[in-house]
Amino acid sequence: MAAAKKKTARGRKQDRTRVAGGQDYEVSYESKKTGRSAAAVKKAVRKVGNSRKRVEKRLAR
Repeated sequence: MAAAKKKTARGRKQDRTRVAGGQDYEVSYESKKTGRSAAAVKKAVRKVGNSRKRVEKRLAR
């Protein structure tokens, strides 16, 4: 029998630094946070990648 995987904070922290453009709840969250439309968030993710810092910087323009 395989041992259960231990959940670490590292995985969750890395996940918070990314914006999953295909996940409606993440796009919606980022949209409300920045005051921009969901389409603008998805476009920013396609343009600069899924780094939350770069997406927010792009949306602030």
